Amino acid sequence: MAAYKRVLLKLSGEALMGEDPYGINRATIERMVSEVAEVSRMGVEMAIVIGGGNIFRGVAPAAAGMDRATADYMGMMATVMNSLALQDAFRHAGVQARVQSALNIEQVVEPYIRPKAMRYLEEGKVVIFAAGTGNPFFTTDTAAALRGSEIGAEIVLKATKVDGIYTADPKKDPTATRYETITFNEAISKNLEVMDATAFALCRDQKLPIRVFSINKPGALYRVVNGENEGTLVHM
Repeated sequence: MAAYKRVLLKLSGEALMGEDPYGINRATIERMVSEVAEVSRMGVEMAIVIGGGNIFRGVAPAAAGMDRATADYMGMMATVMNSLALQDAFRHAGVQARVQSALNIEQVVEPYIRPKAMRYLEEGKVVIFAAGTGNPFFTTDTAAALRGSEIGAEIVLKATKVDGIYTADPKKDPTATRYETITFNEAISKNLEVMDATAFALCRDQKLPIRVFSINKPGALYRVVNGENEGTLVHM
């Protein structure tokens, strides 16, 4: 029996790259989709917010010195591209998925409409939220906290390349240790950069816990959804 009925999964765009320098690695996206599909078939209602770093990385040199708002809108468009790729991968896996965008691009994806998103979730469809919050200066982490709060998710699952939150960057500091649990206030005060402070503060105010885990660890999402002690839990 799953520990949660409805969850919001935050995927970074970089997670889709696999070992590639940028773009979408097909084998990587298929593996992620199969893990989400397994959880969805258990009856867990799955919503996803995806970043755009894997695509934006390819144009980042050209964006240097660009107006911040313009660069952010470019990043939002990158998340729409990732969302469409995810939707297609779900279709190949036999899972119905719907993309809703915070920016109006109605020839490509439907706009974000909260009641419709809720209905899709109740019908067992995976809902992918694209274009962040639709506003510059806000990250897709903040979009995950916002959408998770709006749809009544029980937890935000932050999928990263690292298996939790550490006292320091484990790639740079071999003495870094992983937190099993940490409070929102500790995470904010220690400036732990696994999510931005706005996202942490919003989840804290809405009493919406966050579980940080590694998407590259086989079966990790399944274990998280079943309430096992995987990664790091951020709580009140």
